[in-house]
Amino acid sequence: MIMPRGQQLLLPVNPLFIVASLLAALALNMLPLGRQAWQPDLLMVLLAFWTLHQPQRVGMGIGFMLGLCMDVDRSALLGQHALAYTLLVFATGAMSRRLSWFSMPVQALHLLPLFAIAHGLQLVLRLVGGGIFPGLLVVLPPVIEALLWPLLSVLLLAPQRRPPDSDGNRPL
Repeated sequence: MIMPRGQQLLLPVNPLFIVASLLAALALNMLPLGRQAWQPDLLMVLLAFWTLHQPQRVGMGIGFMLGLCMDVDRSALLGQHALAYTLLVFATGAMSRRLSWFSMPVQALHLLPLFAIAHGLQLVLRLVGGGIFPGLLVVLPPVIEALLWPLLSVLLLAPQRRPPDSDGNRPL
């Protein structure tokens, strides 16, 4: 693939960094802070990020397993988060070649509907399962996640942007 102008070549990502970041997001989502309707789902953002940047390492199986972990933690209808995460990973993977050409804010605008669909699917499944409507604050998490996208992208790509070790025999 031809790189867009002005975009830096990235070093390979360490697979342990991917696992550590996903586990950290899972742990942050599982913190007992009291679930509010406006709280963003950081695991959803990181799944979309790693699906976009490392589709060969993070796929629908990872999204499904992490979704089941979230279902068990939240005592939600089993499969609610798993289905939403799997759908998000699939849609992000389908759009990944196009999204990689855009800047971070434009990527966030393209991902906003995907985040909204994933949250909407969770809400519909919760309501079908007998839950109550949490109020109009349910429109905030996808917006907050889209606003977090550029910041998290810069933070997660920083280890890959470090300069390679200097070598006297290498011309670049």
